[in-house]
Amino acid sequence: MCVKLLILESPGKVKKVQSFLGPDWKVVASVGHVRDLPVKEMGVAAPDFKPHYQPTKRGADVLKRLGALAKQADVVYLATDPDREGEAIAWHVVDALKLKDAKRVTYGEITESAVKAAVQSPRAIDMALVAAQEGRRVLDRFCGYLVSGPLSRAVGTRLSAGRVQSPALRLVVERERAITSFVSVTHYGAELSFEGWKAAWVVKSWIEPGQEYFQDQALAEKMAGLRSLEILDCEESEARVAPPAPFTTSSLQQAASNALKFKPKQTMSLAQALYEQGHITYMRTDSSNLSQEAVAVIRAYADGQGWPLPDKPRTWKAKDGAQEAHEAIRPTHIEEEDAGETADEKALYRLIRVRALASQLADSVYAVRLLRLSTDVDGKQATFEAKGRTLQEQGWKVLLAADEATKDDAEDEPDNPVPALQSGAQVTALSGRVLTKKTKPPTRYTLASLVRELENRGIGRPSTFAAIWDTIQTREYIKEEKRYLVPTPLGEQVVDALVNAFSFVDYAFTKEMEQALDDIASGKTKYQQVVATAFNRLMDEVTRFDSAHAVLCPECQSPKLRHIVKEDTKNVRGYDFFACPDCEATFPNVDGKPGPKQDRKKPELSEYKCGECGKPLIRRMGTTQNGKPYDFFGCSGFPKCKAKYEVKDSKPV
Repeated sequence: MCVKLLILESPGKVKKVQSFLGPDWKVVASVGHVRDLPVKEMGVAAPDFKPHYQPTKRGADVLKRLGALAKQADVVYLATDPDREGEAIAWHVVDALKLKDAKRVTYGEITESAVKAAVQSPRAIDMALVAAQEGRRVLDRFCGYLVSGPLSRAVGTRLSAGRVQSPALRLVVERERAITSFVSVTHYGAELSFEGWKAAWVVKSWIEPGQEYFQDQALAEKMAGLRSLEILDCEESEARVAPPAPFTTSSLQQAASNALKFKPKQTMSLAQALYEQGHITYMRTDSSNLSQEAVAVIRAYADGQGWPLPDKPRTWKAKDGAQEAHEAIRPTHIEEEDAGETADEKALYRLIRVRALASQLADSVYAVRLLRLSTDVDGKQATFEAKGRTLQEQGWKVLLAADEATKDDAEDEPDNPVPALQSGAQVTALSGRVLTKKTKPPTRYTLASLVRELENRGIGRPSTFAAIWDTIQTREYIKEEKRYLVPTPLGEQVVDALVNAFSFVDYAFTKEMEQALDDIASGKTKYQQVVATAFNRLMDEVTRFDSAHAVLCPECQSPKLRHIVKEDTKNVRGYDFFACPDCEATFPNVDGKPGPKQDRKKPELSEYKCGECGKPLIRRMGTTQNGKPYDFFGCSGFPKCKAKYEVKDSKPV
């Protein structure tokens, strides 16, 4: 019997795919990455920058198991996820196991037809995609490995930097400072009320040169006091509102955050589950377009429901830098109104389904009326405008009228039933009021708006946004207050230290690096060229940074003096001092500089000997994690000998 081994990425897919392929196949999972760069060293070096991979702790066992199964198989297929990460995982499995003639298969949905079609059309591993993923991993390692140490020394506490996390943190910090420094400006307008409708004064031509806002309250009051005006003209037009595009990874994260209050990590976890259950297509995609087959099915379903359809299927223009290897996120079976195993999965599925259906429906159509009125004020024409719109054709809003995730700003406009009046007609206002307004500071980012900003600036990839947020929150660079992101003092310190020192914190440079990775994937440039250029630039920046922040040891003049800080927290003592690793001298922090040397009393050797090395023991004091003091006996040979003994009756035990 022919045995075909199919290696997936996620164990959640195994049972379903096995049921599609039958007994001639053995379906197993790699459970994600099986190899990575070493933990305690950079793992990549000039001049070739060839990464030195090691099996992960879990990957070593996985590779052993996969290797045994591969030896029993006639053919090995790699069906890891259809993106750069998945391509790299497939290559790592092949390279680690020295597989020959292994076949790569991909599919965008876990359905029987898609899986069977994929195994019938295998291909070779795309080494350009592998190189692009490798480039991303190595660039991330450069920033983290080379910068985190100097940054920690400069700030005085253990910190980290990241190629994408640091620009994301910078956005939040700069927004907070823009809010803090914002000075509100009071300005004025005027509104006249007529019988059932209103008109607003057009202030633009009345603003003084050099001013941005109208600030003459007395004149605004005069405008609000006007009663008799003449109709200048009445314009009738039609406004069409197209439906939103199907979800990309980024827009799904944003919509789920706004409509369902899901964090990006939660959204991606739920989407992964729905994908593995076979309910939606692959959830990591930059494309807003659906396959021709999917569009045909959606249009047929919508037609059967009696929903309005445009004459031609809809397509969307790709954003700059978009990776469009996959179609947009959609249900695999559009007729399924409900799917998923949990309430959250069901909610996310509905969001995806409704968006996919709406994307192919007709425009919503509004009748728009613009009435312009005027009168003479101090020898100058004062103009007022009244605008109203009426929904004529629901179009796609027949499906989404109450869907918060796709609500457009125009729907928030109050009704203003503006009448159709002839030019030259005289109208009389019933009342008027001064509109007192104040400029508002920019709003803090939410997770949804930060994701949108990162995407708009081309920083990172939507598939990585969830991990970025996790990192900066876990490291306490940012906190969340009522869904808004607020930088911590530590986060501000990190940004201040990095900005103007390292190019990877610059928004434009980060976008350029993403484009460089895309160029590797498309074969336009080579891995070595991109990483070598980035490495050399970063090394120059690290050298300048270290030199700028170097503090000489007052005792031995070593430039390695370290500022050691740990904030005092509940039940845990803090500390703040300078220490020299060369001469081991310590100095108190005096206004940010090393003070007089702290003479450390030489510890007294006890009469007791170390049971491991025979050297005398020293009775010492320590502090538990809860801040409670305790004493113990430690070896005088520390750090070479780390033997430690409890104290009982003043003796080591």
